[in-house]
This record gives sequence, structure tokens and C-alpha cells, in this order.
Amino acid sequence: MIATIGVVGAGLMGHGIALVFARAGLTVRVHDPAPRALDELTDRVAASMEAIGCGRAAIDEALDRIAACPGLADAVADADLVVEAVPEKLDLKRSVFLEMEAAAPEDCILASNTSVLPITGIAAGLASRERIVGTHWWNPPHMVPLVEVVRTEWTSEAAVEATMAVLERIGKRPVRVEKDVPGFIGNRLQHALWREAIGLVENGICDAETVDTVVKESFGRRLAVLGPLENADLVGTDLTRDIHAAVLSDLETRPGPSPYLESLVESGRLGMDAGGGFRDWTPEAARAVRERLAAHLRKLDTILE
Repeated sequence: MIATIGVVGAGLMGHGIALVFARAGLTVRVHDPAPRALDELTDRVAASMEAIGCGRAAIDEALDRIAACPGLADAVADADLVVEAVPEKLDLKRSVFLEMEAAAPEDCILASNTSVLPITGIAAGLASRERIVGTHWWNPPHMVPLVEVVRTEWTSEAAVEATMAVLERIGKRPVRVEKDVPGFIGNRLQHALWREAIGLVENGICDAETVDTVVKESFGRRLAVLGPLENADLVGTDLTRDIHAAVLSDLETRPGPSPYLESLVESGRLGMDAGGGFRDWTPEAARAVRERLAAHLRKLDTILE
């Protein structure tokens, strides 16, 4: 049974992943090459646990199970499962996996938390590719239940089953991704929506605020309890076919990023932290969105339970 977890990367995702495992009673060792990230690990975990309503006793109990390790080998030497959570750069992930493979026990499962990079590209060149899986956690990992477990052509069924089992044991909702494709399942769906949303703004059909309002005040309200294919069955596959015949040919289909999106990036409109992206953001407005999201996820978790 998986009992000891290594986490490589102590940032936004890594600290949350460590938190979830520790809160479930597992031993967690975290490495990050940046000393500051390790120094801030305890405070970040405590703040995230406070945000989901944990009391001081629960926070202290979880922190007692988390150790910060300045060396990668120290974090993975006796691990049963290691989760890599470093930035989305293929070369970086490959180099980290080479280190993990050399330092971890031979029967340790090595997982990548990449959100879009194919696991096959990360595992290529490793000697023990049968133990490499993808585990795509969603942000924030301590509040969103889903984890996509991605297998490659080399991944053993035993590695997939063991990973699914430990994720279920700690209270997550794992799903199997049987073919290793860019973006897996969730991000392919999400970015298909984003591509059309950007296209609507780019083509002058509406502004960004209207797009967000339409999603939040219509079909977005039911997505937590009614998935897209459930909805198609609810309205009928015949009606779904007829709607597709009328609208699909007019949807955005360009294969690359929108020129409008490219112009935002080039002009420094990088999103909330930069004060503007598709929409303008004051620090107060950005903070309000983050707080509203956290409150919504807490309430949703309670309602769905």
C-alpha cells in the first residue's frame, strides 16, 4: 500500500498536493530547488487549510506529516509515489524525471502533474517507463476533487490501479485517461470553450464581460451536476444532431492561438496580476474573484456531499 509520498515542486500546485496527502494521513516529503519555496511551504499549507475551514489542530497534524527536503534524493529515496509539480516546460520535466528515476526505489510510481504535456514525451528515454503515469490535479488541488490519471503505451496496469486506489483513499475523484493526448480530457474541453469565447470577442459579437455573464448565468449553472453528454441525452440526441448541423460549421476552428490573444500577451495584458487581460482588473476586483471562487468551491463541496 502507498504510504510515503514525494512531491517535487513546492509552488501553487505542489503545496496543495502535499496538503491533500498529509491531511489524509500519509507521510509527505517535498523538494523544491528554490530555498524560498521550501521556507514558505509551511505557511502556504497552513493558509490553504485555513481557506477550506480547517482548525489549528488539523493544520498542525497535517504539517507534522510534511517535511521540506533541500535535496531531491531526500524527498524520493523511500517514497511509494512521487508527484512532479514543476513548471510546464518539457525539458525541465524530463530532467527532473531522470533524477527521480535514479533516486527513487525501483517499485516507486513516478507521476507528472502536467496539465497539457503528453506523458509520453516526459517518459521518453527513461529506463522504467512502465511506472510513469500522469496525475493531472486541478487548481486548487486541495479544493477540486478531480485527478486525471493518464497512461502511456508503456504504463503498466498495476501502476494505474495503484495510483487510482491511493487517490480514492485520500478522497479525490480519479478518472482514467486511456490514451495520452495533449490536454487529456478536461483541458481539451475547457480550451475548446475558451477558443470559441475568444473568437466571439475577437469578431466583435460581444465583449469579454458578456461572454463570462452568458456562461455563468446559463449552462454554467448546471455543469456541476449535468455533464455535456448527460445534457445531450436529456434534450435528445436527435435535437443535438440538428443543432450541430446548424452551428458547428460556424464555430472557431483555427488550429493555433488567436491573433487577438497573441496581441494581449505581446502588449503585456497578461491577466489579473498584470491589471488586465481580456478584461481590466484592479487588485480589489481580482481579490474578490479569488475569494468568491474559494467560497463557491467550499459551498459546492458541501452541497454535493
